[in-house]
Amino acid sequence: MSPRSEDPIVLEIVNRIRSTQLGRRQLLRGGAAGAALLGAGALSACAGPSGPGDGSGGNLRWANWTYYLDYDEETGANPSLDEFMAQTNITVEYFEDIDDNKTFIAKIKDQLKLEQDTGYDVFCLTDSSLVRLFEQDQLQKFDRSLLPNVDGQMIDMVQHATFDPDRQSSIPYQAGMTGLCYNAQLYPQGIESVDDLWRPDLKGKVNLLSEQDDTLALVMLQQGVDITGDWGDDEFYAALDVVEKQLRSGQVFNVKGNSYTQDLQKGDVLAGMCWSGDIAMLNEEEGEEVWKFVVPEAGAALFIDSFCMPVATESAKQVHELINYYYEPEVAAQVAEYVQYVTPVKGTREAMETVNPELANNTLIFPDEDMSSRIYDMRSLTSEEDNRYAQAFQKVLGN
Repeated sequence: MSPRSEDPIVLEIVNRIRSTQLGRRQLLRGGAAGAALLGAGALSACAGPSGPGDGSGGNLRWANWTYYLDYDEETGANPSLDEFMAQTNITVEYFEDIDDNKTFIAKIKDQLKLEQDTGYDVFCLTDSSLVRLFEQDQLQKFDRSLLPNVDGQMIDMVQHATFDPDRQSSIPYQAGMTGLCYNAQLYPQGIESVDDLWRPDLKGKVNLLSEQDDTLALVMLQQGVDITGDWGDDEFYAALDVVEKQLRSGQVFNVKGNSYTQDLQKGDVLAGMCWSGDIAMLNEEEGEEVWKFVVPEAGAALFIDSFCMPVATESAKQVHELINYYYEPEVAAQVAEYVQYVTPVKGTREAMETVNPELANNTLIFPDEDMSSRIYDMRSLTSEEDNRYAQAFQKVLGN
């Protein structure tokens, strides 16, 4: 973990602006909070049942986001995970312990630094946060020879990360897009660009995201910035000026993370920034396409949540088996049907024709060529940039 995380004031600032991951997984799936955040020395006991299999294949402990794996509400089981255990006789303890990246990392940071057992053998974190662990050599490298499905099945969009170009320490689990959305019933004229959010008839009806990277990425793309490249202070602060201007003018109704979808549902917000999976789930619950998701011509931002292993694990072999299993297209389709994010596995669309044909043409799960060409992975920030930009963003938000 980088030195910045030792400063409680800075950590609090960063936690507040990064905590939006909870809204991406949890808000629309029953409203129950995930496992409580505990101290590093008292890891959560909220693991799922051991499931089928006799355990003769070993065991592993997997931490993930709430509602980020296929789930059967009638039986309380995770069908794909149960099938994995039955096939391999590996016992998996599954923890829904990740509410947001920074607080999860803070919980295990001491064990990571000392290369001690964190209580988990594999966890799924967002690439933008994994960079700090990667810098400190706190992640174990994968043996790609044990992941034949990964080498053959990973889609082009997620194959490379700026901090881990060859995906040696991070294997994508799910991905998604930060783009725009609007209420097609209440605002049928629609929007196509970030600049459209500043229309006079939308004053007080626009939302922005409290996730700094996502909001500023969309504004920078609108300003013609290559967010994957060598941008710096000039580009960041030019985008921040736009956000500050729109906040002060009253154009923006609110800046939220966890609960922005509630403003969409109530009609308080007619257009704004959003995450692709949320819009897919909102429309599924409504039974019709009330909200339109838009990838602006200037581009949308990509986020990727990846499997990674701490250095201290005795279950590396079992972790490799788990990841390889989830790169089978039929299994990936089963997961994608439930979570409705971009699956990283090639062939999943064809498999979805059998699992749920209605979702096979959903571009929020399977972006087409045109959409994919306008999705960009924002470059990783240095620790110094991360601290400074976070404080500047919070100041503009009035925090």
